[in-house]
Amino acid sequence: MVRIFRIFALVISMTVCISCFLYIGLLRNSKYFGNSPKDQFKLTSLTSPTNNSENTTDAPKKLQIKDLPKDRMKSKYRRTKLWERQMTSKDLALRLQKVKKNYIAMNKYKVDFQGRKNQQHSPHEILCHLKYRVNMTTLKESDLPNNTTYESQYLPNQDIHEVVGKLRRCAVVSSAGSMRGSRLGQEIDSHDAVLRFNAAPTEDFESDVGSKTTFRLINSQVITQGEFNFSTNPIYKDVILILWDPAPYTADTYQWFTKPEYKFFEPYREYRRENPEQPFYILKPQTLWQLWNIIQENSPEFIHPNPPSSGSIGTLLMMNICDEVNVYEFLPSWRQTDRCYYFRHYFDSACTYGAYHPLLYEKNLIKKLNQGTEENITNNGKVTLPGLRDLPCSPETG
Repeated sequence: MVRIFRIFALVISMTVCISCFLYIGLLRNSKYFGNSPKDQFKLTSLTSPTNNSENTTDAPKKLQIKDLPKDRMKSKYRRTKLWERQMTSKDLALRLQKVKKNYIAMNKYKVDFQGRKNQQHSPHEILCHLKYRVNMTTLKESDLPNNTTYESQYLPNQDIHEVVGKLRRCAVVSSAGSMRGSRLGQEIDSHDAVLRFNAAPTEDFESDVGSKTTFRLINSQVITQGEFNFSTNPIYKDVILILWDPAPYTADTYQWFTKPEYKFFEPYREYRRENPEQPFYILKPQTLWQLWNIIQENSPEFIHPNPPSSGSIGTLLMMNICDEVNVYEFLPSWRQTDRCYYFRHYFDSACTYGAYHPLLYEKNLIKKLNQGTEENITNNGKVTLPGLRDLPCSPETG
């Protein structure tokens, strides 16, 4: 019996020794085997788009798609291919398809579109429609009835176009997360005028988005909701402000004035009292739906029955003021990310493809009108559009 125990102990000892020997060998040759969970985590962190978007502002130069490792270059390049064709709701995630269907069923703004979709207009025809069918003007004191004198006295006496005149080269800067790491700041600031949106800052992001702001287009939530600190935040000072608020599809100016979506007139009056010399305009509500009609006519399917995004509204405003408009990261470059804003840590693919706004179809239209190169879109998210003032149009296309 004792002899059996001795043999058993010897076998166990030999097994332990062999196991240790094999383990040491594996450690020394780990490069030939899969990475440990810890190593895999490190590799994923180094190459993930999320981590990259957090750190690209420290990059020493403006990165381009050719500078990426081949594996990342392929995945990034595939994303930029999206707007090489007309995209439809079939390209949306199932969640966003359901959101669109819900908005169509809801039809909050009572949209009653009488035109035809998928009209296949040429880029020049679309530009002429934008020029003559979208009345991109702002409210003046004379636009409101006499019984609204208390409110109308704070409105400008002239339209924004009469005051600003015509500018040569203008930049429209998206708030998209893909602006991070772009190193486009110097190029953006070289324009004669720069338009930004809502609460998008420039401080701490100058190398990517520039520092110049000439116009700031804001929606009515910015002026009515306390989180934006509209009356005290310096980003709203020393710029030309333009505000928009949606109305029902067929509402006239007075109907909208008496029942806006957000009650912005009181804070507007207060701001005008405190800053009487600062230009502050309000877009006429019909403008939004005139633009929406053109987007719908040139889309292959029914679009969200909600107003266009600030991006499209601001772009068209600049096309009415400037000879040339360069729009940055409205169409995404290879830096495309689900990060919604370059200045906020918030992620949602709806910020690229649209949920509330018919953003997918707006981008289809802008892509069709682009007069720049595909390379500019891929590397810089840059679309070049012509001004509308001197655009030659025949009566048939206008």
